[in-house]
Parts: sequence; structure tokens; C-alpha cells
Amino acid sequence: MLKVATARRDPQKETAVHALFESKLHPPPARAAVVPREALVDRLVETGDVPITSVVAPPGYGKTTLLAEWAHREDTRIAWLSIDRLDNDLSQFVSYAVAALDRVEPLEPTLLDGTTRQLSVARAASRVAGAMASMKQPITLVLDNVESLYDAACLDTVAELALHLPSGTRLAVATRADPPLPVPRLRAARDIVEIGVDELTLNDREARRLLEEAGVRLDNGDLDLVLERAEGWPVGLYLAALALKAGGSGELVGVPFTGDDRLVAEYLRSEVLNNLSSDEVRFLTRTSVVDRLSGQLCDALLDSAGSAEVLESLAHANLLLIPLDRRGEWYRYHHLLRDLLRAELSRREPEVVSQLHLRASEWFDGCGLPELAIDHAEAGNDADRANELLVKHAPALYATGRMELTNRWMRWFDDRGLVDQYPALAVCGALLFSGNGRMGDAERWASAAEAPQPTASRRGHEFSARFSPKRIVADGSTLASWLAVLRLVSARDGVDAVHRDAEIALSGLNIFSGLRAPVVAYEALAYLAVDDLVNADALMTRAVTLSLDNLRIPPAAIAYATRGLIAVQRDQWSLAASYSAEAMRLVTAWALDDYMESVLGYILEARVAIHGGSADRAAASLRSAARLRPLLTYGRPLLSVVALLELARAYAALGDTAGAREVIRQSREVLEQRPDLGMLPGQLDVLSAALDTMKTTRFGASSLTTAELRVVPFLPTHLTFAQIAERLHVSRNTAKTQAISIYQKLGVSSRGGAVEQLGALGLLES
Repeated sequence: MLKVATARRDPQKETAVHALFESKLHPPPARAAVVPREALVDRLVETGDVPITSVVAPPGYGKTTLLAEWAHREDTRIAWLSIDRLDNDLSQFVSYAVAALDRVEPLEPTLLDGTTRQLSVARAASRVAGAMASMKQPITLVLDNVESLYDAACLDTVAELALHLPSGTRLAVATRADPPLPVPRLRAARDIVEIGVDELTLNDREARRLLEEAGVRLDNGDLDLVLERAEGWPVGLYLAALALKAGGSGELVGVPFTGDDRLVAEYLRSEVLNNLSSDEVRFLTRTSVVDRLSGQLCDALLDSAGSAEVLESLAHANLLLIPLDRRGEWYRYHHLLRDLLRAELSRREPEVVSQLHLRASEWFDGCGLPELAIDHAEAGNDADRANELLVKHAPALYATGRMELTNRWMRWFDDRGLVDQYPALAVCGALLFSGNGRMGDAERWASAAEAPQPTASRRGHEFSARFSPKRIVADGSTLASWLAVLRLVSARDGVDAVHRDAEIALSGLNIFSGLRAPVVAYEALAYLAVDDLVNADALMTRAVTLSLDNLRIPPAAIAYATRGLIAVQRDQWSLAASYSAEAMRLVTAWALDDYMESVLGYILEARVAIHGGSADRAAASLRSAARLRPLLTYGRPLLSVVALLELARAYAALGDTAGAREVIRQSREVLEQRPDLGMLPGQLDVLSAALDTMKTTRFGASSLTTAELRVVPFLPTHLTFAQIAERLHVSRNTAKTQAISIYQKLGVSSRGGAVEQLGALGLLES
């Protein structure tokens, strides 16, 4: 995730963007004017045997400053991650956490690989904990600005990590609100050090020193008054010092320095901004639209030059502009100041806000950072630009596991009722949701994509033209080709229509479009469904080439595995083993083990192992395939039914009739929605009849339903059944009933026993 695109418009931006990422992974550099919190740092050092540290206070109490001072203490090994809103994607959050650890002590490549894939909470926490455990010396992971996290999976992962830290390691979190930690449980075990407002409040000696460091000299009476009104609030004292130093009113009586956002903003405005020049205020307010600032980025925002010098000057004069690196390239505003500046911008120049976000979006897009580009397009309410960026980048984001961020951007359109205005985006959303097994969302977005075109008389010619099949979408393809991709992947009109839609799609897709490979792969599956092995094999060969040429790897995994399964039907086992090796190489190298496109690879690997007499290896591969069963729905029926049929055959070959029957039952659920899938229904009937002649095996993990499989990843976590139900959008009773069914099928009587059994079976991978 930390590697940005290699093709950029400006080599200088490449260096700047690298520094932007790195700024998240290091504590802010020490500053001479900051009052040291020696007693608190000593406490953190002395409690080294306590695994969890929680620092909780409103803005301005010096949470980051305290932890940064601790990080700069000699012989302290601290990995640092400053969290922002884009980290509300579990794969990104884990990627950054592991990268932070790698900056302290280089990790083994195997620990760095695969951090961008889709993860469960337990696996995410285990991945970070595993990286921490691999360290040669004790390590502390600091998570700063945790209030920026709102994604449930990310918050659950922090809690899970806290409960399963490797021995000798520590976790510290700094947040404005209640930390995402099981605090009562940690308190009972005496496993947490808690630092709050009372501890962070400056004492008289520290407060006097802060004012002196800021260059403010007061007589004892005035100093006592300032200290009384500020109540030890560090930023309140500093704001008072700025106002007095700038010749402000100094009327501190009655000013509540207790963190009330409205009153603090009023005070900042009256005593800080009003003492700056109009040019300085304009610079501050206009650049506040971004979370992190550099000279180049500010130049782009302001359409001017010299911003780097301005930032350097402001940082020297004001502690509310915080350097993020030692080179003076990247900065951020103190959160209180940033919030004020954004409010001031909206009050003074509301007409420029959208334009500033657009400039930020263009700058980040030019740097190969679609995530930030999309974020600013939506922040600027520029739906057209956000649509263009999403259509262009969503397939690649899916290929790197960035599902939660993509979902958030899609919801932005949904919440504003804009989905039906952007048919290409609706196609994109429908494809992404179907690949993630979210059929309710997939169907709704597909309906929006294929809704009747507005008439010119009702909405205007320009609007109607946006829905023309000949319209070119952001990746250079026609809208008609995108709609054809949606139809053929969902196979709603049967296998014969897939070939027609593939022709339409390929005639209109840009030659470099990442959708060409899946089009060819799904058409090959349509040939496979009617037992046309020659055409299926030929098209899968082409799909491999298209997939690798455009670095859209998931279709290549489908293609290699399908060619291997065709070889199995032809009794060409050596060739099947070769294709199996290629498919699994891609799955491993590109961290596709949680993608539905990998399921055929696991099944082929199992079939080859069974033929070679290795039942244990086959069972392990089938467990990996079983984890993906919840993704196999009627949204992608050809892939789903082919995979489920082959999975049932593999179970039958191992004598697991219970598992085979459950998979066939799932196949029939898909066929209820998509009945016209060639010869696949008949092949299922033949296999089902054969199973009726076999001895019934006892239930086991292979017989878990898709609903039960969705519960499995949550069982080893700290979450209660009520919390699991909330995450799965079901009732508590439903979640508990499914869990009990899992226990019965595994032959255990408790959640702990189920976790132990599932772990032994390989269904709870680390």
C-alpha cells in the first residue's frame, strides 16, 4: 500500500508523496519551545511491564506531544502511526501498522507480504501481533489520532490486538474520546496505564515555563490570572500567550479555556487571526482543506509560489503548525486551529472551497494517489470528478483489497441519491458488490445502471447524452461495453447471451481496460458450462495474457485454475499440476487468498493432491476454498456454480458426503436465481444421485452453511454475540443459533472448543 504508482507527471511530486506517507510513520520531531513532560514520560518508562497505555483527552492537552517525547527518549523502541480518515479500511490500517514496525526494525518479507488483502478482525490483529512478535527486541506500537477511526473492523482490530499482544510488547493509543479498548477487562487484569485530562493538565511550574518559552513575560498577578483561567489546559495557555504577545486584548477573565469548541473558536478568531495580515489569513484558511501540507501542495492550492518558505516561517513562529518530518517538507495544523481555519474559510470565502478541493484532487491524482484524489473530489461536492476517478480506479482498488474505502466512496453517491445519474459508476459498484458477496447492494446498483434513459424533453439533451450507449466513460470505453460486462458476469439471460454480451463488451472496451480480462474469462466459463472444453481452454489462455498485461491478476487466477480443471477432465494430471502451481503462485504472490477468484485454484490444488494420494494436503486446500463459499452467489453464477460443482466433486472423492451435499444445496440456491446455466444443473443432478449411493459421513466443518461460515471469523474475537450480530446485520438470536449449529457440526460444546477445532482444521488462518 505504501508504494505509489511509478508513472508520475512530476518527479518532484514522487519524492513529496513518499514523504507524505512517511510522515504518518514517525513521531513529530522535538521542538525547543515545547515544555517537556518529564514526569509523565518517566511514568511511561517505569510502567514498561504494563502492555497497554491509553492517553485520552480533548484537543489541546498535548497527547501527541507526550507520546512523541516518549518516542524520542533514548533507548526507546517505538513504532509510530498517525491515523487519518483514509485508514478506515482494514487492509490499509494493517498495512500502515506493519510498515510502522518495519521502520523500527526491518521485517521479514513474508511478514510484509499480503497486508493489502481483505482481512477478518482476528487475522488482522494476528498479522500485526505476528510482526511485533518477530522483533529481536521489545517494541511499542503507538497509534495516534485514534479518534479518526470509525470503521468497526478497524476498531475491533485495535481491541483484539490489545488482548493478544505478544509478551514484552506494548500498545499505546491516543484519542479524544473513549478508546476502542476493552478497558474494564484490562483494568481488572492491571494491564493498562491510563492518562487523562488530570495528568495532562500543566502544573504551575510547567505553565510558567510554557509562557516563558513563548516569549511572554507577565507579573505575578497577571500570570496567576492566566493560569487560573486556563486551568492547566496547555493549548489554552499557549493561545493566551499568542494573544498577549501579539498585543491582543488580554481580557482573559471569563474566557473558558475548557475545550468548548464554539468559545475556543471565537477566542482563536479574535485573538489570533485578527492579529495576522489578510494575506496570512488567506494562506492559512485556504490551505486548511488538506490534512497535511507541503510547499508543493500549497503552491498548487493557491496557484502561487513560495509556500515552502511561508510554512517554514509559520512553523518557527507558531506551535500550532506542526512539522511532520525533520526536513521541513510536511506539516499539519493543530486540530483546533485546523477546525477554526476551515470554519473561517467557509464563512469568509465559501465560493472557493470546492475549487480548492478540486485543485487538491488534481494534485493528488497527478501523484498517482487516487484515494486522496477521490476523497477531495467528494469533499468538494464534485460528483462528476469523483465519478470519473472512481470509474477509472475502482477495479485496481478492488484488486488491492481496498474494499472498505471503495464502499465509503460509493456510499457518498448513494447517500445523495446520485447513483442513477452515473450509470458507469453504478456498473462498477454492482460488480464490486457482487464480488464481495453483497447481493442486496449489487442488485440495487445494477438496477440503477440499467434504468431507462431519461428523455431529452424531461431532463434536457445534455443529461440524456450522459446515458447514451455510445458515451465514452472515464477509462476510454463505451458505456454500452460496461453494461455488457455487467450482464455477462451476472449471466441473467443465460449462457447463450454471455457470448453476445462478450462481443459487445470487447468491441467497446478500451484496449487497455482492466475489464477485458474478466470478460474473456467469464465467456470461457460459459463455454465450460456447455462442456465446450476446446473454446473454454482457448479463451482462458487469452484471459491469462490480458490479465498479466494489464496487471489485473484475479482473472489470471481463474484462468489457470480452469485450464487445470479442464486438464483433469481430460485425464492430463501432469498438465493439471502445472496449471495448479501457476494459479497458486499468483494467489500467493498477489495476496489473493481471500478473493472469490482464487476459489478454483484451491479446488484444483485439492483435486491434484487427491490424485497424488495426499488426502491431508487436499483437505487443507479445500478448507481454504470453503472460507470463500459465502462469496459464491448468483451475482457471479458461472464462477460460483462451476466452483461449487468442483468442490462437491472433491469432497465426494475424499468420501465427505456431508460436505458435498451442503455444497450442492448452495449450488441449487444459485440456480434458483440463474437457472439457465447450460449443462451445470444436469451435472449437479448426476453428482447428487451418486452421493445417494454412498455412505453418509458425519457432519463436520465442510458441512457448514454459508451463513455459518460468515460467523466463523468472529468466534475467536472478543466480540459478544450481540456485537457479532451487529457486524453481520442479523439478530442476536440468529447469530447465537448459527454459532450453536457450528458447535454441533464440529462436535464441541463451547465457543472456545469451536475456536480450537476450527484452528486445528485450518479454517481460522493467521
